[in-house]
Amino acid sequence: MPRKKKINYTYAIGRRKTASARVRLFKGKGENIVNGQPIEKYFSGSVNKVGWTKPFKTVDAIDKYYVTVKVEGGGLNGQLDAVVLGISRAFAKENREKFRVPLKSLGLLTRDPRIRERRKVGTGGKARRKKQSPKR
Repeated sequence: MPRKKKINYTYAIGRRKTASARVRLFKGKGENIVNGQPIEKYFSGSVNKVGWTKPFKTVDAIDKYYVTVKVEGGGLNGQLDAVVLGISRAFAKENREKFRVPLKSLGLLTRDPRIRERRKVGTGGKARRKKQSPKR
């Protein structure tokens, strides 16, 4: 059985809310893929396109690198932010001296710690809502 040719890539993980993205960054020209679909189809719309292209434009690597991503959990916005963080971290790993400073200055290497607040007992189904109390 012939051995598979090993392709070199840089691996990084990005997370946001409950979404988690595993990113592989490859050198060369190729198609950006998320969960087996082209990234333009998975994250359709101009606002989303601005989001996922931001790390590429920051390091001026639109046609020099491509990514494959597996993302799970959360909603579309959480997944998009997780993918952006994963791509940024992969670029920072790929060439620390060249890529880290511009990515850091735009805040693309910072993990957003905000997550859903847990529901508390006796609040009527919400995290912070208090039950209405009778006056008398």
